Amino acid sequence: MTRSLTFAGGAGTVTGSKYLLRLDDRHLLLDCGLFQGLKSLRLRNWLRPPFPIDTLDAVLLSHAHVDHVGYLPLLARHNFRGKIHCTAGTASLLPVVLHDAAKLQEEDARRANQHGYSRHRPAQPLFTGDDVDRILRHLVPHPYADSVALADDLRVTFRRAGHILGSASIDLAIGKANHSPPLRLVFSGDLGRWNRPILRDPELVPEADILLVESTYGDRLHTEDPDAELVRIIADTTRRGGKIAIPAFAIGRTQEVLWRLDALAREGRIPRLPIFVDSPMATAVTDIYVDHPEDHDLDMRRLIEEGRCPLVSRDYQIVRTPDESRALNDLVGPAILIAGSGMATGGRILHHLAQLLPDPKNTVLLPGFQAAGTRGRLLEDGVDTLRIHGQDIPVRARIERLDGLSAHADKNELLRWLRGFRHPPRETWVVHGEPAASQSLADAITSELGWRATVATDGATLNL
Repeated sequence: MTRSLTFAGGAGTVTGSKYLLRLDDRHLLLDCGLFQGLKSLRLRNWLRPPFPIDTLDAVLLSHAHVDHVGYLPLLARHNFRGKIHCTAGTASLLPVVLHDAAKLQEEDARRANQHGYSRHRPAQPLFTGDDVDRILRHLVPHPYADSVALADDLRVTFRRAGHILGSASIDLAIGKANHSPPLRLVFSGDLGRWNRPILRDPELVPEADILLVESTYGDRLHTEDPDAELVRIIADTTRRGGKIAIPAFAIGRTQEVLWRLDALAREGRIPRLPIFVDSPMATAVTDIYVDHPEDHDLDMRRLIEEGRCPLVSRDYQIVRTPDESRALNDLVGPAILIAGSGMATGGRILHHLAQLLPDPKNTVLLPGFQAAGTRGRLLEDGVDTLRIHGQDIPVRARIERLDGLSAHADKNELLRWLRGFRHPPRETWVVHGEPAASQSLADAITSELGWRATVATDGATLNL
C-alpha cells in the first residue's frame, strides 16, 4: 500500500496552500490555493503543479481565502473530473471569491495591455469567469462534525476553525472501519481566535497520527487592545483632518472592522465619521455571513434576533460602482474608507492609496498580516514610494499596523489548540508560515508540549 503526502505549496510561505495525498492509485488535494506576494512565488501560479490534475479524485478545502482556493479555476482548464468537498459556508463564499479573483485577473491584464507595462504581449489573465463557472459545478458542501464517507476506506470530518465563515480543520480517517484503527491525518487549516466577535471559537480535534498545523503567527503574540488602538488612530487622524484607508480582506476582516467601529461609535469612544465600504465583494460576503447561523457565536445570534446586526447597519455607505469609488477622491474632511484587497495586492484600495499616500494628514491602517512581497508589507516595512499601476507614489501618510484585528491565532492560541489532542501526534509538520514563524512554532511545540515537530519543506514528500 502506497501512502504519501507532498507539500506542493504552503510550506516555507503563507500562500499557495496545496497538500497532495496519495493513497495507492487515488490522489486527493488538501486546499488548492494561489501563490501571492513575492514575484518568485507568483510566477509559480503559471506553472503546471507537480501532479497531474486529471488524476485528482477530490479536493478538500479548509476555507475560502484565495491563498487556499484561488487555484481551483485552473483545475477546470486541465480536465479535473473529481469533487470539491467543503463546508456550507465555504460553498456559499466560493462563487463570490473566485469570480472576484477572475475579474481582477481580467482587469489587470486589460490595464497592462492598455498602458504597456507587462512584459507579456498581450497580457493574459491567469483564469477567467468561465473557468470559475466550470469548477463550481464540482462543489459538494457538508455540515460541520459529520463524518462523511469519500470511499469505503476514507472518511472526512470538517471541524470549525473560527478563522472566517465556513473555515474548518480537515480530519481524515484513512483505512476501513472493520480493520485496524484508521490512520488519522489532520490539517488545521487557518485557525482563528477565541472570544472574537461574530464567529464561534475554534473546535478542538481529539486525535491525529499525522498533523499539519499552520504557523502564520507562530512567532508572535496579539498583545494590543484593538479597540484602544482604533480609538487612538481615529482620534489622531481626525485631529489632522485626514482620512483613514483600511485595506481589508472582504471575508472576515471587513466584517470585524465594521462590528468594532459600530460598537465604539455606540459607546461614544469614536466620532460617527462617514464610513465607506468600497468593495462589492465585501458587501456580498456580509450578506452571506448573516445567512449562516451555524457559524455565529452567541452575541451575533442575539443581535440578529433583536434586529440590530451591525453588519447590516445604516451607519456605513456601500460603494457599488467604479464611478462611485472614484468619486470618493473628492471627499472633504475625515472619513474611513474600507476596500480590498487586504494586502493591497489589487482591487479598489489601490486607487485610494494612490490618492491618499502622498498626504501626511492621512493614515493607512493595516489590520493584519501582510505577506512578504505585497504592497501592504512594503508599507509596513517603511518604503518611501509605492508602485501602483506603473507609477511610483510617494508615501507620506502615516502607516499603522493593527495585529489585534488579525483573524489568525497567535503562538499561544496555536498552542492552546494543539493541547486539545488527547495524545501527541506521531508526526507534527508545521506549514503555512514564513520560515521564522514556522521555526518559532516548531520550537515552541517541542519545548512546551514535548512533541516532535518539524517545519515542512516545499516540494518534500512524506511516506505515511
